[in-house]
Amino acid sequence: MFAMAKDVICGMYVDESKTGFSAEQDGSKYFFCSSKCLETFLAPQRELRKLMMLTVFAFALGIPTAVFEYFYKIPWLLPNNVWLFILATPVQFIAGWRFYRGTLDAIKSRQANMDSLIALGTSAAWLYSTIVAFQGMLWQPLFPSEHVYFTESGLIIGFILLGKWMEHLMKGKASTAIRKLLDLQPKMATVMRRGVEEKIPVEKVSVGDIVIVRPGESVPVDGVVMSGESAVDESMVTGESMPASKKPGSSLTGGTINRSGLLSFKASRVGSDTALSQIVKMVKEAIAARAPMQRLADMVSAYFVPAVILISAAAFTFWYFIYGLPFPQALSILIAVLIIACPCALGIATPAAIMIGASKGAQRGILIKSGEFLEKARKVQVVVFDKTGTLTKGKPAVTDIVQLSSSYDKMKILQLAAVAEKGSEHPIGAAIAEKAVFAGVRLPQGKLHQTTAGKGISASYNGKKILVGNRAYMKDNNLQITAVAEKKIAKLEKDGKTAVMAAFNKQLIGVIAVADTLKENSKPAVEQLQRMGKEVMMMTGDNERTAAAIARQLGITRVLANVLPGDKAAKLKEIQNEGKVVAMVGDGINDAPALAQADVGIAIGAGTDVAKETGGIVLMRDNLMDVAAAIELSKKTVSKMKQNLFWAFFYNIALIPVAAGVLYPFTGVLLNPIFAAIAMASSSITVVGNSLLLNRHRPGK
Repeated sequence: MFAMAKDVICGMYVDESKTGFSAEQDGSKYFFCSSKCLETFLAPQRELRKLMMLTVFAFALGIPTAVFEYFYKIPWLLPNNVWLFILATPVQFIAGWRFYRGTLDAIKSRQANMDSLIALGTSAAWLYSTIVAFQGMLWQPLFPSEHVYFTESGLIIGFILLGKWMEHLMKGKASTAIRKLLDLQPKMATVMRRGVEEKIPVEKVSVGDIVIVRPGESVPVDGVVMSGESAVDESMVTGESMPASKKPGSSLTGGTINRSGLLSFKASRVGSDTALSQIVKMVKEAIAARAPMQRLADMVSAYFVPAVILISAAAFTFWYFIYGLPFPQALSILIAVLIIACPCALGIATPAAIMIGASKGAQRGILIKSGEFLEKARKVQVVVFDKTGTLTKGKPAVTDIVQLSSSYDKMKILQLAAVAEKGSEHPIGAAIAEKAVFAGVRLPQGKLHQTTAGKGISASYNGKKILVGNRAYMKDNNLQITAVAEKKIAKLEKDGKTAVMAAFNKQLIGVIAVADTLKENSKPAVEQLQRMGKEVMMMTGDNERTAAAIARQLGITRVLANVLPGDKAAKLKEIQNEGKVVAMVGDGINDAPALAQADVGIAIGAGTDVAKETGGIVLMRDNLMDVAAAIELSKKTVSKMKQNLFWAFFYNIALIPVAAGVLYPFTGVLLNPIFAAIAMASSSITVVGNSLLLNRHRPGK
């Protein structure tokens, strides 16, 4: 089984075992059909300048050739056709050398490529014209006609080079997002060495170095804040418009911009390990990888060139030997077929759209690992959300405080409970203490803290005892739970909340409800997906009552509760067995098996660990609205891929019969090879230009 790869420059299908042209960049290996494509990949700006110069050169000699062939005959010294030979030959072998070199590379690799068609077509025109130009002077006439095709061979090369130059310009615009990402990282960093600030190249920053970043400067590498507080603009990496507050212990991502205070941080990831480098690598891999829709174009391209050579030879044979057209006209048909059939547009139809789609996603903080996931996301029918940490914040918070005694208001109940829970490591106790601090409640010091595992905690305050715990804890301490209190507790528990009771001085004073609360964007995200016609489900290890309460708040009707982490993948497979395409949205760590099982795994809130994520799509922001944005981006990109393939096939298939002369018996008109070259170049420009329209799309807007 041959391993086939896509030449990311020209789009040709390349046999990895045969081609001798490859390059490794950022840990990814790329294969090319010729040394020319390899050089373009390694030095795109130099190649762009070279293309421009060759294009100008080709037209500088090609246009005078056309003038002297069709409008004004040169009367001096030599026959007009010899002057045309002198003008056309430098174009053929200087401007056109790249096509000969590409053909030689293809022969060495035992593969045909696009350059083969151009080299064959223009060489046939030049060789025939050269024989005609010198017949009668250097040898006996071989052809009765004096008509030559020097203009055609020269201008064909000129128009193809012009098309390639414009295509490279457009591709440059298409990859602007990647370049912007690369440009985010500053070239220099300020580090503390032996107690002194020192400016060094960012490549020389090591893990563990203390880095200083001042207001207005870009963060050079990933790290953890050691001192200072500031607001950091992370929009260029995560797409999040609001600056993030940073203080000691906060993580920093390389490429973000420090907006206000001075920060000192310890470098944790440098070089290719930084989040920015991982993002760039993922975008490049997505562009290089083949989407399923691309495989059709790949297979067509692989067999297309040999087939076209056969078609052109068959067309020449028919028109010259059977129909009886003069040799020059039959040759013109052969050249036109070779030139117009060049499958450049077919090769770049899907990569051009994927390039823009993946880049636009990266700008928004939506990282798509390959073209396969970019294409597949649009087909998703069911979106399954993990609950804890995905739909909810992942940690308990106080939601309700219920009075049971008129002597103690809600703030007093919270204060007494927090005095007992102060310093508690239990999630519920920590939530109560955090709520009190957030509410600005004064917390005096309690004494004699004593915890009973699984039940509650007690403490002494002003010589009186505080109790905070569940029903069993209250009964153990001889406190009676009234029917009114029981009714209120039951209502809270029905809503999926954990209710704990607070007692002071042997009196039940209140109930505090604690629950894992929803993220602010969970409900809008679910509603948006439902408006898009997606079935939304929730999967959780919680009991059915708690799960149902959360689902009710979100408007989700189908819930999978009591699902252990190891069983999530099996549950997804059951849904897939219903014939549905499933996306799983999780935190990317605990949900790894489920993300891998899903047709499209979406890891959300991945932060800086993007390389570790199992999901095919990684959302840098902790914003569930990006799930809908990713699906919407997939639809837009695939739409462009389909349009591009249509135009590519239209040019290549619809115009080949025209070039082969099917209209000649009815109209007496043959397609001039120059117009074939213009049409071929136009097809590539159309495909790339159509893909560039994706730049107008704003995911999630």
